[in-house]
Amino acid sequence: MPRIKCTVAYDGTAFHGYQVQPNKRTVQSVIEQALSRIHKGAAVKVVASGRTDAGVHAVGQVLHFDTNITIPIEKWPIVLNSQLTEEITIQHAEQVAEDFHARFSVRGKEYRYRIYFDKVRNPFLRNYAHFSPQSLNIDKMREAALLLEGEHDFTSFCSAKTEVVDKVREIYRVEILEEDKELTISFRGNGFLYNMVRIMVGTLLEVGTEKLLPKDIKTILESKNRSAAGKTAPAHGLYLWRVDY
Repeated sequence: MPRIKCTVAYDGTAFHGYQVQPNKRTVQSVIEQALSRIHKGAAVKVVASGRTDAGVHAVGQVLHFDTNITIPIEKWPIVLNSQLTEEITIQHAEQVAEDFHARFSVRGKEYRYRIYFDKVRNPFLRNYAHFSPQSLNIDKMREAALLLEGEHDFTSFCSAKTEVVDKVREIYRVEILEEDKELTISFRGNGFLYNMVRIMVGTLLEVGTEKLLPKDIKTILESKNRSAAGKTAPAHGLYLWRVDY
């Protein structure tokens, strides 16, 4: 059967994450239900590049599924979007080789995290950016971010609940962009552990508020101890931005 690769954007606010969970509304379950309707009730499994947690958004999530329906490839986004909630949009579709795998073929990912700082909260950003009422030393945050780049054991920067044994990952680049009263921190790397980006953000925020020094990043990495790093930043500021193959 033809294998279809889709690039998907979604607002994660009202979902219990991406992955299917019993009796919970998730991005995967909504997409699979839409595909089932298109396939006249037949179950269709979708495979994504990875899961996102409750409240996390995506601009460039990638998934694949196999189908026995003949639809011109350029029509797949139109057909699927007609069956999906407005919180999810299929942006692009293409037919790929049968050995393509949305998860195992990944070569790298980019995540972005949005932070805004002001004297008062903005209610229109409450689900899409993390509010920081404190001023941030962005120069020190950038200095600290450089120490996260490269290949490291990121045990200190992942959830203690993770079952992954090999915690070595390579971060190609961490970039902090400032515009008006908002920061965007982008992380590009070959892979990310559970909660890794949010813990890195939480730690950089502690550098920004001068609870930590930039040089402390090296000590935290070497400790291989989750309790040495900062708090896990809230989910709603995080976006899976793109996936590279």
